[in-house]
Amino acid sequence: MFTAPPADASVPRLRHAVRDLLARESVPAGPGTLDGLLLIVSELVTNAVRHAAVLSPRITLEIAVSPRWVRIAVGDDHPYRPKALAADHGRTGGRGLLLVDAIAAEAGGHYDVDHTPGGGKIVWAALPLRRG
Repeated sequence: MFTAPPADASVPRLRHAVRDLLARESVPAGPGTLDGLLLIVSELVTNAVRHAAVLSPRITLEIAVSPRWVRIAVGDDHPYRPKALAADHGRTGGRGLLLVDAIAAEAGGHYDVDHTPGGGKIVWAALPLRRG
């Protein structure tokens, strides 16, 4: 598990930490899966930084790897449960969860949001690993 302050600098720091962990552990994530996972990390951490910082002194990122799946989970102390918004071509931004959903679905995985016992939330995505 990684923890970080809800600050912009945490986004690349946590993305690099996940990339390095996956490489160090020789997780069999092909280039497409790895790119998708790293984009999911960026989107989920960015959302926590932008929307939960007021109530979260820290955000957490947990990565779990099984023989068939890898799961990325980002937690914060804000109680609001986010939902993927419909695409609005007149807006910039606001499409992070749509992107997470699309990446997960295309890979054969899924994402969801769970409440924590302390009143916060964990937004997670799980993607299957392809064995060569």
